[in-house]
Amino acid sequence: MKTISLNHRNLSGWQQQEEPTVMALGCFDGLHHGHERVIQTALRKAREKNLKTSVMTFFPHPRTVLPGRKREFHYLMPQQEKEARLREMGVDTLYVVEFDKKFASLHPEQFVSDYLLGLGVVHAVAGFDFSYGSRGAGNMDRLTADSGYRIGVTKVEKVGIGDQKISSTLIRETLLHGKVEDIPMLLGRPYELTCSSAGETFIPHPHFTIPAPGTYEVSLKTGKTCIRTELTVCERGQLSCRSKLPSLIEGSCSVIWHRALPEERQIQSTYRSVQYGY
Repeated sequence: MKTISLNHRNLSGWQQQEEPTVMALGCFDGLHHGHERVIQTALRKAREKNLKTSVMTFFPHPRTVLPGRKREFHYLMPQQEKEARLREMGVDTLYVVEFDKKFASLHPEQFVSDYLLGLGVVHAVAGFDFSYGSRGAGNMDRLTADSGYRIGVTKVEKVGIGDQKISSTLIRETLLHGKVEDIPMLLGRPYELTCSSAGETFIPHPHFTIPAPGTYEVSLKTGKTCIRTELTVCERGQLSCRSKLPSLIEGSCSVIWHRALPEERQIQSTYRSVQYGY
């Protein structure tokens, strides 16, 4: 998969290299069930049309740039991990658009002209609530008209549990309330983040959401080794383990979150080592 960092300064250069593509549009933070439905739909459309599949995402998140929005933002995964997952899904090209005030001010028709038609998009796929252009005035119901009827559109309807829409916002709120055991039904897998470890202290890497302060049953994974243990999240987001861990865990490792433990439960001093099992 080719990853292209795109902005208004280099856009014309990439437009000159355009080729017909089916594009999935969205921020795709966390790549949850709803995101996967959008991307799988784009992959299927591309196969039907014998075209390549591209994904357009935006960084930083629009909520950190738009007026009246909070600048502090809890990402679910860094760009590097998002790239790896999209590559596994079979996407050919990933466009990471620099979301700044200039980009946010584009009229909807200008966005479609420059960033879709200009990059060879012949069919666009996005969720039912995807919006584009200044003040989010553009939406999937008008995209075909905004393209001069040159781009076909597939709008993916809500993916939810009962009446509740599965969204990145819902997943962040679930983590921030410490309900990590509810994450697999939203994300399709347990929540996982990477961190640097030194002894029994763990420092999370940037662009992850840290669950609420408390004690959790987790797996620590590095290479082929996976250790089941318990971690405590402190008020400042630092992670600590009271169990003594083997030296192979030192350095960079992944934390896979399974469930929150009752407050009265003591941190266990033992751990279980398995191969890829968690």
